[in-house]
Amino acid sequence: MTPPRLPDHRARLAEILVENRLDALVLCGLPNIRYLTGFTGSNALLLITRQDAVFYTDGRYGTQSAQEVRDARIIVRRSGSILRSLIGSIKLRRLRRLGFESNRAGYEFYQTLRSSLPGIGLKGLSGVIENLRVVKSPEEVAAIRRSVRLNSAVFEASIRRIRPGHSEAGVAAAIEHRMRRRGGEKAAFETIVAAGVRSALPHARPTSNPLKTNELIIVDQGVILDGYASDMTRTIALGSLGSRARRVYYAVLEAQQAAIAVVRAGVQARDVDREARRVLDHYGLEKAFVHSTGHGVGLEIHERPRLGRGERTKLEAGMVITIEPGAYLEGFGGVRIEDMVLVTDRGCDVLTPTPKDLWVL
Repeated sequence: MTPPRLPDHRARLAEILVENRLDALVLCGLPNIRYLTGFTGSNALLLITRQDAVFYTDGRYGTQSAQEVRDARIIVRRSGSILRSLIGSIKLRRLRRLGFESNRAGYEFYQTLRSSLPGIGLKGLSGVIENLRVVKSPEEVAAIRRSVRLNSAVFEASIRRIRPGHSEAGVAAAIEHRMRRRGGEKAAFETIVAAGVRSALPHARPTSNPLKTNELIIVDQGVILDGYASDMTRTIALGSLGSRARRVYYAVLEAQQAAIAVVRAGVQARDVDREARRVLDHYGLEKAFVHSTGHGVGLEIHERPRLGRGERTKLEAGMVITIEPGAYLEGFGGVRIEDMVLVTDRGCDVLTPTPKDLWVL
């Protein structure tokens, strides 16, 4: 666990309220609430004013919130909706202008606020807390490093046990089981194991299809440890591969290494993406690269920034991102190689320790 951060961001949150002429901000996104308070449960709201913060949860989390939540007054509702408790506080405090997370709140949530608070101005704000989360604290980086190391250890232990005839789904299940056995909270996303022609599907779901010799296999996996996600992709082979498959593999590897070499504070996200595409275009594979080059990772598996075409966000020291170019050839197969890297002022620190030479089993 990393320490609560509400005090660290109190001044910026107050500025956001002033800039938007708001009396308070309502947070309903659990990752954002966890980031600011440390709460790890499944039901909570947070009301932030210029003076204080109030945390709302239900009776299941009375003890847990007392142990985890810091720097906010805790209100535990024993029955009924915690949203009603929040609305009651807003009325009692006579707040007039209220911001809410438009990218997290559902329509029903918004309608309840609107109908229950007549005369109060509502303003949707998107990505306010997510922007605070973009640059990781030293404690967060340490947590991410632990998650990355666990993920890599699970991969290497699992891959060595793969044999022809094992199913994609069976391999994925074994990976996720090993994550839990080694202390992970859960998989960060549904583990991808895609073999043969199915490796040309970037987000293929594992099937009962048996693994065969002499074909490409993409394994994309991540684990949650102490709340923080990791993400890694490796492409492996059972038996030997033909020259075409090897050519595609080493083209993607060169693209990934070229993109990593560009990463540093001050570089625009699109420049990293452009470098990966430049290399793949050299090998005639640019059109086979059908997704962005990477994304941020933290409390969630996909965070800001996005490293894609047209993304002008400047990288900052302390960002943790993936670099994951791929090439997908329908009817043949695909290759993706993914590492997590920490952006620094002078370049980047590759966090993923797993080797990137072609794994041939």
